[in-house]
Amino acid sequence: METLSNVLSSLWPGFVPVVIIAATAVAVVVLHALIYAVLKRVFRNQSRFSSLLVGRSRRPALLLFAAIAAWSLLPLLAEQPALSDLVRHASVIAFILALGLVARSVVSATGQLLLSRYDVTVSDNLKARSVTTQVKVFEQIAVVVIALIAIAAVLMTFDDVQQIGASLLASAGIAGLVIGVAAQKSLGNVVAGVMIAITQPIRLDDAVVVEGEWGWIEEINLTYVVLRIWDKRRLVIPITYFVDQPFQNWTRSSADILGTVVLHVDYRAPIDALRAEQSRLLAGTPLWDGKVDVLQVIDTTPHTVVIRSLVSAADSPTAWDLRVLIREQLIAFLQREHPEGLPRLRVEEDDRMRAQARPTGRPSGVSDSSLT
Repeated sequence: METLSNVLSSLWPGFVPVVIIAATAVAVVVLHALIYAVLKRVFRNQSRFSSLLVGRSRRPALLLFAAIAAWSLLPLLAEQPALSDLVRHASVIAFILALGLVARSVVSATGQLLLSRYDVTVSDNLKARSVTTQVKVFEQIAVVVIALIAIAAVLMTFDDVQQIGASLLASAGIAGLVIGVAAQKSLGNVVAGVMIAITQPIRLDDAVVVEGEWGWIEEINLTYVVLRIWDKRRLVIPITYFVDQPFQNWTRSSADILGTVVLHVDYRAPIDALRAEQSRLLAGTPLWDGKVDVLQVIDTTPHTVVIRSLVSAADSPTAWDLRVLIREQLIAFLQREHPEGLPRLRVEEDDRMRAQARPTGRPSGVSDSSLT
């Protein structure tokens, strides 16, 4: 008496391979879940890198297990050459991709571990921003290199691509020249990204002025930089700009910054009183970092005196708010206490102009002799 499998095999020749593949897939998923449940429990109280690596390699490991399982099924598929070749090729591709994803997980876990040691939210975050910039850029470069290697390895599993590769190697000089010319701009972006990561003319969260726009560096990618402008717009700039063009970096050496307020006042404005009022205002606001408090006369015009207030703050957003506060309060102080110090336009008249403008009080048509 034929068994049920023989009957089904006679009705559907591919029944047995399908059952084997399905059972193997279920076994792979269950085994993967069990292994990672154990690993998560084992490394729960171990090093942070181990826990990060276990969490980030979970999905790539499933693909790796599937590739190994598919390769192990090849002897069972010997009677089906076409299916066996397909499974062999697919398992090789899956194995390559899985290795690439695992390598990417290692890079990502390493980067996150390094970044976890630095806090960019503190006021003095220069070192943290410097390390964050380097880690982000080098992580992106490593991911791109891993992706290129994985894609090249997958393509080389196809016979046609191998023949093309052999032809390219035979004419490596010409091919290298053509590829170099075609990829000049892309390679320039990568080189610029590496230079920025090493020399660091900009860092994440730096306050910069680019093309007349003031904002903060929000993202640094391999090909472009995103500038978050103060009014919440985003300016996307090619990364080569920061290597080839001049720009202002207000937080290059430290996060603290000086803010200036320029006022035009009358010549009768009390400079000492303004200086004392500024000191009083700074002492009463948390925006000031307690370092710089200067008010000076920097210029004169025919009608006004130009004074400059110089104050310091912990960072550029705070400096902006402090400048606005000082400007408003000094103007209010002049209006309230010393209105004569507000700018005004003076017009002087000589005696002849006053005589011509003064009314005589004499009726029309009456001469001097008639009044005597």
